[in-house]
Amino acid sequence: MFNTRITKMLGIEYPILQGGMQWLAKAELVSAVSNAGGLGFITAVSFATVQELRDEIHKTRDMTDKPFGVNISMLPVLMPGDLTDAYVDLVCEEGILVVETAGRNPEPYVPRFKAAGVKLFHKVPAVRFARKAESVGADAVIIVGFECGGHPGMDDVPSLIVLPKAVKELGVPVIAAGGFCDGASLIAALALGAEGVLMGTRFMATAESPMHDNFKQWMVEAQETDTMVVERSIRNAARIMKNDAAMTVARMEKEGATLEDLLPVIAGRVGREAYLSGDINLGAIACGQAVGRVHEIKSVAELMDEIIGDAREIVRRLEQVVSS
Repeated sequence: MFNTRITKMLGIEYPILQGGMQWLAKAELVSAVSNAGGLGFITAVSFATVQELRDEIHKTRDMTDKPFGVNISMLPVLMPGDLTDAYVDLVCEEGILVVETAGRNPEPYVPRFKAAGVKLFHKVPAVRFARKAESVGADAVIIVGFECGGHPGMDDVPSLIVLPKAVKELGVPVIAAGGFCDGASLIAALALGAEGVLMGTRFMATAESPMHDNFKQWMVEAQETDTMVVERSIRNAARIMKNDAAMTVARMEKEGATLEDLLPVIAGRVGREAYLSGDINLGAIACGQAVGRVHEIKSVAELMDEIIGDAREIVRRLEQVVSS
């Protein structure tokens, strides 16, 4: 039933990918997603050294014999260029199946990925960037709508619009991200021409996610209106949970703050401290509007079973609607 170019390319059962999430997308969560029939991505920016990332790759391999990938940010503010180079070399050495890149043009690294047989999935917030990614050799493009947690771009275009437009204009497979969290949204993505979905927010709220239970409880109680977009003033729009830190960032931007001024609040290390301590008001925490559709904490296996079961039921219902 779920037989797309992405499932065939990756050798996975279901066209469901777990997005890169700093501090959270580690071996436990990544292996759980892959073991459940999807594909998880380790987030490289969570690790300060090449050896730390190598150790996490080996740990993940100890926990699953299924495919998984590595997410590598191209943003210098998150990962200096020399470290990016080193991580690219590492995934090629380790024979990683697929890399998810985002933030900047991955073209300088394409020859190395191709030579090592590593698939390149580039994540973008607009069709013009998707076309560029395809032209430089991306094997698939992940297109994010305005609903997504993290960085939705500056155009404010939702998945319902940007996804089918990307599908129409590209030849490589398109993966949908931003607002996808359950069986209904999976079927919607496939109906719009996507060959898979990438989910971040929904996987945050799972038993295997290392996020503190305070955050998970907040997510269960949150509505779709409990996120906000900040960092527009520095042209790095970010959708984050609406907490005290988010309000501080918004106020500072109104007062003309620079990136350097904002870093003490938005830097990843602050988010790590928040995740560990359980202080939901500390740090800018990426979170998509799909949080309003998170109603309970499940294991990854339970969540995947629910998504696939609901998706199959929706297809059966639609077949009846069409036949009538």
